[in-house]
Order: sequence, then structure tokens, then C-alpha cells
Amino acid sequence: MELAQMEYFLTVARLQHVTRAAEELAITQPALSHSLGKLEDELGVQLFERSGRNVQLNRYGELFAARVERVMQEIAHGKREIQELADPDVGLVEISFLNVLGASVIPDLLRQFHKVHPRIRLDLHQGATLDVYGRVDAGKSDFGFCMKREFMGSVAWEPIGSFELFAVVPQSHEWAGRSSIKLNEMEGQPYIGLCSRCGLQQSIVDLLASAGAMPVSTYEAEDLQTVAGFVSAGLGVSLLPKSKGLSLAGIAWIPLETQMNTFEIGIEWKARRFLSPAAQRFRDFVLNDYRYADSRTEGRQSYAASSDR
Repeated sequence: MELAQMEYFLTVARLQHVTRAAEELAITQPALSHSLGKLEDELGVQLFERSGRNVQLNRYGELFAARVERVMQEIAHGKREIQELADPDVGLVEISFLNVLGASVIPDLLRQFHKVHPRIRLDLHQGATLDVYGRVDAGKSDFGFCMKREFMGSVAWEPIGSFELFAVVPQSHEWAGRSSIKLNEMEGQPYIGLCSRCGLQQSIVDLLASAGAMPVSTYEAEDLQTVAGFVSAGLGVSLLPKSKGLSLAGIAWIPLETQMNTFEIGIEWKARRFLSPAAQRFRDFVLNDYRYADSRTEGRQSYAASSDR
């Protein structure tokens, strides 16, 4: 059963005349009659009562016409939706991003983008690193905002900003008033870490190992907000990127004395997957026009990034 057969059937049903229907459809009358005959053979019933060139739906035809009309309306609606999505000015772009980026980075990006492309819609999905990776891999999101993967495969990634880690301690901690701290001073401290599925955790482990520091793991949290909450409650110390979403009362942020404290955040997408014109415009804007805030530049907004929940 083909869409053309459905269109032919509905046209004949509306005009109740084969010859006039053929003229409207710009096909020959024999070709139209043949198509209707094939459709009836496939369904196993006659759909029309015939009187010469004049035809009228029978009860089978009326039942089938009602269903076909709905199908054709849905197809027409789907075509319109695809045309709208493919329109570079009014299309839809699916984006996934790490939870912590929702505090400032993504809102700032959207604000800048909508100044230039106010009619393009952005559908947002927030989650952990594996959530972001999974949506991009499955084609559910056009783009992901995250740290670079260890194994990229067919995934393209471009940096758009960077962040630094800070030692975070309770305000009551003896370090709270210090201007800086060495990583090896974390040795033996009660430490609030991240669970192993959080991508930033491995980077933190490597950073501590490079300084020969092995803090005493007290708790492992699912996300950076929980880590900040535990530190604020006086349960230990940790390493975190600065972010509006993590600026809880009762926490002191202390710069680290290390040369290895730069981590990049970027945009990723499947390199060989089709991108709509709207998605291409979004990617071009992010890579060429977006002005991110870099946490390493004094006086500018912190660019927090992590692979957290």
C-alpha cells in the first residue's frame, strides 16, 4: 500500500468520478483505475459502488476513507513539522549539558544566541556526564556541553572555555582565611569525593596523585551540589570548580598552588550525523561568536564545568 494510492483513493471518493479524478491528479484514467483495483485486491473488498465513470463509497469505503484521511492529515502535519525544524531561522536544536552548567554558562549562552537567532528553539536536557554522552551517541541531542571524552570515536569536540579547581573547606576550618593552598596539604584530610561515574572525579584523582596527596575519603557524592552541601555542613574538604550553583553559605574557596589546574569544557556532536540548518547555525555561533567567561580571568564570571550529576 503506497501513499499515492491513498491520495488517489481519497480524490476519487471526494469527486465520485474516475475521469475527473484522473484529470485533477494529472494521470491517465486507466492508471487510476488500475491503482484502485490493486488497493481493493490488497484489502480484499470493494470500496466503491460503480455506475460507469461515476462511483460512490460503500460501507467498506466509508470506513477506510475515514482512516486514510487521518493518516494523510498526520503525514501532512509531519511534513510541516520537518520543514519548520529544517528551517534555519525557526528550527529546533536539541542540547544536553552538565547539571552545574545550568547555573550560569548555559543561560548566558542562550541569552547571547537568542539575540542573534531569536526564532530558533532550543530543547534542553540536563544531566550527568554519562547522560550527556548517551544522548549525543543515541542521536537524541544534537550537541552536548561537557568535558572531552577519553575515547572520542566518531564524536567531534571543540573547546569553548576552561575552569580551575579550588580547595573548598568549611568556614570554621583552620584554612578558611588562607590565600592559597598546596595540593599535598590535602594529605590525610577528611575528603568529600565524587562517585566513580562522575567524569571529573578521575581528573581530580590524577591531580591529587601528581602532588602525592591522598586525602581520607569520608563520603562519595553523586553531584557537585551535594559535595558542596557536605562541606558546608563541616563533614570534610574537597576540590570543586567555582559556580553560582555551588556558592553555599559556610564554604570558603581557596586557590590552589599548582601549574596543572586548567580543565577545558567544550561542545561535542557526532561528526557524521546530519545536522539541520538550525543546528549548524547554533554550532557556528558557539564556535565562532560565543563569548564565554573564563574562570582564570580575574573579575570575570567563573566558568564552572564538571562531569557530575
